[in-house]
Amino acid sequence: MAAFTPQGFIKHDDYVTPASAWENIKKYIPKGEVIWEPFYCDGQSGKDLRALGFTVIHEPVDFYKEPRGDVVVSNPPFSKTKEVLTQLVEWNKSFILILPASKITTQYFRALFAGDTRLQIIIPKKRIQFTKKKKDGTLERGGNCNFDCFYVCWQIGLSNSITWVE
Repeated sequence: MAAFTPQGFIKHDDYVTPASAWENIKKYIPKGEVIWEPFYCDGQSGKDLRALGFTVIHEPVDFYKEPRGDVVVSNPPFSKTKEVLTQLVEWNKSFILILPASKITTQYFRALFAGDTRLQIIIPKKRIQFTKKKKDGTLERGGNCNFDCFYVCWQIGLSNSITWVE
């Protein structure tokens, strides 16, 4: 994510996912599988997924070292989307990722997934409102996210290629 300043754009990747983002797709997350939530931020995402009844691995470790769990369910750093998607495909790791809608129009996304029937999208009912984690560790609450996100799924086996959250 970026913010415009007189000096140019500053990227911000520490945004906390609201519990509602996971509640909205609970029924689409594979049951009985161990979820790996590899991007730690403040640790709340793993707690929220556990509260929904899932078994979750959520620790502050290096994502690129080795895969864990059965399926990745996460809100990855948007500035690292290309690297994260490439690594997950290389590992053949099923995933549900919250990503900006604009990512599906990138060349790397096309190269990774064009013609791949295992790619599916869940479209939320309304815009996800993230909370920014500032450099000092405090949270900047707000609710004016100015871009849309989808849940991009791969190898999840949903009944439709596009699912609309009710």
